[in-house]
Amino acid sequence: MAESGSPVRLTGWGRTAATRATLIPVSGEDDVRAVLDGRSARGVVARGLARSYGDAAQNAGGDVLDMTGADRVLDVDLATGEVEVEAGISLDRLMTLFVPLGLFVPVTAGTRYVTVGGAIAADIHGKNHHRAGSFAQHVAWLDLLLADGTIRRVGPDQDADLFWATAGGMGLTGVILRARVRMKPIESAQLLVDTDRTPDLDSLLSLLTGTDHLYDYSVAWIDCVARGRRMGRSVLTRGRFARRDELPARRRVDPLRYSSAVTVSVPDVFPPGLLNRATVAAFNELWYRRAPRQERDRLQSIPRFFHPLDGVGDWNRVYGPRGFVQYQFTVPFGQEEAMRAALERISDSGSASFLAVLKRFGDGNPGMLSYPSPGWTLALDVPVVAGLAGLLDGLDRLVVDAGGRIYLAKDSRVRPDLFERMYPRLEAFRTVRTQVDPRGVFTSDLARRLSL
Repeated sequence: MAESGSPVRLTGWGRTAATRATLIPVSGEDDVRAVLDGRSARGVVARGLARSYGDAAQNAGGDVLDMTGADRVLDVDLATGEVEVEAGISLDRLMTLFVPLGLFVPVTAGTRYVTVGGAIAADIHGKNHHRAGSFAQHVAWLDLLLADGTIRRVGPDQDADLFWATAGGMGLTGVILRARVRMKPIESAQLLVDTDRTPDLDSLLSLLTGTDHLYDYSVAWIDCVARGRRMGRSVLTRGRFARRDELPARRRVDPLRYSSAVTVSVPDVFPPGLLNRATVAAFNELWYRRAPRQERDRLQSIPRFFHPLDGVGDWNRVYGPRGFVQYQFTVPFGQEEAMRAALERISDSGSASFLAVLKRFGDGNPGMLSYPSPGWTLALDVPVVAGLAGLLDGLDRLVVDAGGRIYLAKDSRVRPDLFERMYPRLEAFRTVRTQVDPRGVFTSDLARRLSL
């Protein structure tokens, strides 16, 4: 049974915009219904592993459901690769269980510490978006507990409007209880990776445009501190899962062997300002120079290729007590000058980011608030410093004027009037949400801030 708790301080992964709410562990639908029956006037929202960077899984003064106890595997069909799981199971757990059986998650973010419920609610994307789309496109159905306590099974072919409002809907249509996910078959737990070092933004975009279709997975680390003719210099890594017969003989004995671990944790002792333009510039120079100019078919493990930061526990602490913002935006193809202008502003601002990645999105899906859309997407971590709000407000306007958008799973500060212009299906989402939750039982800090 759910246990009522005391108000606790909650933040997203960026450790900004903290608020207090009652965090209640739940392990199934009966627990969720009990919370709904006794909920506070400030409503309820579900929370997984708290890897949204902003305020999506916070609910100031209200109730927050800790879903991580609902983490069972309910059914597996190895012939089709479909798994039925509870929403609180993590992608990390799915990989540990199923990679040795030749199945990989269809889409993974830059961290494996995301629950399946969170992956659907944020409709996460990964390095394979240009080939495979986002997570919701690999969900056969999900069970959604609505505000009136009933459970509705929805999918792309079953109550499609509610499914596509829930996919990317940030937990505001109900509580995702279970889902059936189509996994990706693999022959090994190793990837064949190609690396290209590009000297500037133009060469990076040209290389991605001309050859990205040849790779299953693709991402570029980009130096957001470099200026002038070096602006946008990058290290592009692309790859695919290796077949068993492509492995060295010693690895063919156990090709699906998989392990992942946190090798070191960051203590919560770092002062503000440790990451500044000087330290980040030094790091970026080293990172760029140590990468090969061109390398082909390097074998890499799943953790090294997909989740390098997950090997460092609590790495968000390195930004100090003020935390950081991950700013992610997309501009459509044809708006490359807007991407260039954004990079120039970021570089000129003095704001330091050692973690910045650029990807090329494929087609979007019918998700009403799903983030990916055809174009270029840039994500960067920026420490909270004086003047950051003005920089990001200006970038928001640039992105909107270019027909682009920002990612709700990363946001904690965009202005409502600008957000309204980013998502053309926002009113359709509001209509569905009102139909299934007319009293606004499911809400969050993000929902109140943006009037979702």
